[in-house]
Amino acid sequence: MVNTPLSAPLNNAFDYTRSVGPTIGAFLTGLRRKQIIGGRGSDGRVYVPPPEYDSATKEPITDFVDVGSSGTVQSWSWVTNPYDGQPLGRPFAYALIRLDGADTSLLHAVDAGTSATMSTGMRVHAVWADERVGDIHDVLFFQPGEGEPSDRAEPSGDPVTMITTPVRLEYMHAASAEESNYLRGLAEGRILGGRTDSSGKVYVPPRGADPTDGRPTAEQVELPDTGIVTTYCIVNVPFLGQKIKPPYIAAYVLLDGADIAFLHLILECDPSEVRMGMRVQAKWKPREEWGFTLENIEYFKPTGEADADYDTYKHHL
Repeated sequence: MVNTPLSAPLNNAFDYTRSVGPTIGAFLTGLRRKQIIGGRGSDGRVYVPPPEYDSATKEPITDFVDVGSSGTVQSWSWVTNPYDGQPLGRPFAYALIRLDGADTSLLHAVDAGTSATMSTGMRVHAVWADERVGDIHDVLFFQPGEGEPSDRAEPSGDPVTMITTPVRLEYMHAASAEESNYLRGLAEGRILGGRTDSSGKVYVPPRGADPTDGRPTAEQVELPDTGIVTTYCIVNVPFLGQKIKPPYIAAYVLLDGADIAFLHLILECDPSEVRMGMRVQAKWKPREEWGFTLENIEYFKPTGEADADYDTYKHHL
């Protein structure tokens, strides 16, 4: 078996939707009409963006102040190679900008052309999006100079109450040697577990070490694609990105010969019929669709055999 670890880029992403409340809502609604709003605290200072609560009195901020769309750079950091999703696709600066009339700084992008143009104390002005929706991206970026006063747009639509923020984490995942062997096995239509020796517990997917004594799981064990359902959940609630129409079954499957169960789908079974101890077998995708992934097994389905006795799997729950 080849021991070179596998690696692949991973992209974990989801859209986070939240209510913004009256304070941030006022700030975002102002951006939609080309207005930047701060909040005055009990100390008389104007905070931008406005905080929801006064740091001294703990009372809600209710005194909103219209500040300017121009300001002064307090500090900055130059971005030579922008990443996908950053404000600009060309070199730019992230800067803390104290807007005219504010006592705190706003973090935003400055399109200065070159780092030589950037300096602490320089004046910058906001560049607005033509179509604004009520989020921080309504200010595309700041540019050096005073700029012309912005024409205030007429209020349109209801106040902003909700906002959706895309969250994404991209990184290169390098699998362990044991995980790599497991994934290579799946690409061949085999399920490989691991154990320390002939008396050790069989873990699938395999781990680098047995968690009970820390010894390496150096011995591979090929397992059948049959097993039993230990515990399960019937999914009735739809959610964004769901690939299967509810209701359906997500269950922990304990393969024959394994000492730990793993999560997978149970299909070709009415949700009312699923039960602990039910015998199941893997339904593999067509061979031409196989890759280095557990998704080669499309789902597990009942075999029709008699259920396993509880005592045979009660220590594997």
